Amino acid sequence: MPSELICGLLLPFLGTVLGAACVFFMKKIMDARLRRSLTGFAAGVMTAASVWSLLIPAMERAQGLGAFAFLPALAGLWLGFGFLLLLDRIIPHLHLGNGLTEGPESRLKRSGKMVLAVTLHNLPEGMAVGVVLAGWLQGEAGITGATVLALALGIALQNFPEGAVISLPLRAEGMSKGKAFGMGVLSGIVEPIGGVLTLLAAGLIAPALPVLLSFAAGAMLFVVVEELVPEMAEGDPSNLGTVFFGIGFSLMMALDVALG
Repeated sequence: MPSELICGLLLPFLGTVLGAACVFFMKKIMDARLRRSLTGFAAGVMTAASVWSLLIPAMERAQGLGAFAFLPALAGLWLGFGFLLLLDRIIPHLHLGNGLTEGPESRLKRSGKMVLAVTLHNLPEGMAVGVVLAGWLQGEAGITGATVLALALGIALQNFPEGAVISLPLRAEGMSKGKAFGMGVLSGIVEPIGGVLTLLAAGLIAPALPVLLSFAAGAMLFVVVEELVPEMAEGDPSNLGTVFFGIGFSLMMALDVALG
């Protein structure tokens, strides 16, 4: 099995595991400034990955349509948005800094709701890796093994703070360190699973690759706008998250171009 395939599927999950491990050596409550910084960084990474690793390859793949090469990307983008809108209604809502927004009608325990909610973040990331892997395995122009690694590494960097903001609040609520770590790890399992399923689906319907690439981009951008941007703008000074957004965006852009 190619090393790019293994790294592409496992690196994002490893980022979540390492982030969840923060529960063993950090305070119960993450500092608000650190949280805004990490959330802004995550938003920048995901935005750059959506553009360079997903939307641009999708339009390059559809160049045969000439002036209308944007149409598959546009369709996939809105399908991704629509899919996440649906998930956002089905899965309990998550705010990275403040935990879950409790609904009076919910009967699930808080920890169970937390694990369900983070799939809203992790599923599109796993899908993104899976569809880029499919494009690489099919020999698509503009998608190389380095592109796969850049995307997987960028998502892993994004997943580190996400793993931390899952395990630390659970610990703060009284859960043991080991169990809080386990819940954080559990939240990331959906990524390799989603990656494998998307990889298999894309292999069966290769002509749909441009739509699948942009679908993953739309799903990731929805997470950025709906969840990460509001979190990074909270508090004083609110521009701290914005600065780290720029850092994350720049790093992911550089990785994708330099390695691709």
